[in-house]
Amino acid sequence: MAEQENSKDLISVLWNGADILRSKMDANEYKDYLLGIVFYKYLSDSFLIHAYDLIYDGKPETLKIALDAYREALKDESAEELKKELDSTYHYVIDPELTYTCFAEAARNNSFNREQLQKAFNNIEQSDPLFADLFTDIDLYSNRLGAGDQKQSDTIARLIKEIDTADLLNSDAEVLGNAYEYLIGQFASETGKKAGEFYTPQAVSKILTRIAIAGKEGKKGLSVYEIPTQLLIQSGDRLCA
Repeated sequence: MAEQENSKDLISVLWNGADILRSKMDANEYKDYLLGIVFYKYLSDSFLIHAYDLIYDGKPETLKIALDAYREALKDESAEELKKELDSTYHYVIDPELTYTCFAEAARNNSFNREQLQKAFNNIEQSDPLFADLFTDIDLYSNRLGAGDQKQSDTIARLIKEIDTADLLNSDAEVLGNAYEYLIGQFASETGKKAGEFYTPQAVSKILTRIAIAGKEGKKGLSVYEIPTQLLIQSGDRLCA
């Protein structure tokens, strides 16, 4: 029940974010900005929570508390050890001024700097090959965001503030995946295309998987992969359609 409530909350936030972009660009472009910014928040929030846990062996009451603790810890002589531990876990390290929490605070204070957000994106992408081109679809300098630098920055700042209202700390990967599916389906519908052209709904995937592995449930090392036209089943070294 709690999981469903979290999912609805995130979907609501993303829909409000879409309202900010509405009339500025095509509906199928919303997802690039919304999901990209949500994912950066997820990376940043997870990072801060783990940093706090390493410092105090506990969970912070708020992200602001976690950020303040992280800032103070970086002044300590053990700062490099802390950063190495964080990097070994996440494969990236975020400076305090580049955390989503810091960006949200700046947006609320009308001091948001999109160059800093771009720097944050670049740092993540360059931190590990796993993240290469992760945010490449988000153009923070697009004319579609508004006419002129100020309006473009204001649009991003509004998105930052809106998405910050989503509680991702108590949401798991499945909740984020559900939100992704919802947005893909919704935006595909708005552009007059069938959502099925872009993704397979989770319920359909589960049914197809159960059909594909029927009678093989007891086998170890069995994996099911989906490609556009068929399901593939891998067992050991064999890959069968």
